[in-house]
Amino acid sequence: MNLLLVFLILGVIFFVYIIIKSKKPKNLKLDKFKNKHQSTQTNIERIFLREEEKTFSNPNINIYIGSYDNEDNINRKSNIHRARLSKFKKSRLNGEMIFQDEEERIYKINNGKKVYL
Repeated sequence: MNLLLVFLILGVIFFVYIIIKSKKPKNLKLDKFKNKHQSTQTNIERIFLREEEKTFSNPNINIYIGSYDNEDNINRKSNIHRARLSKFKKSRLNGEMIFQDEEERIYKINNGKKVYL
């Protein structure tokens, strides 16, 4: 009787284990991929990428490089500034419009005169 009860309990535990195991996703890589692209961190990164693309495509949007920025942000912002200079021949940096002439010299206009940097 006791032996039958032990086998019955072990059978129930084994049956519950099989049911739980069968409910796990079969493709863990696919599940990981879905979770990655539905996370809030990924959505935040997408927003920053869209903002960066908008900044890159319009040279009149101001890029502010401050003393509080870390090195990665400074490099990213300066690369956007250089790309806008080479594409549009002008870019707004820290509130000043900076231009590039045909000889690839960089200047800004101060009181109607070109001031080369």
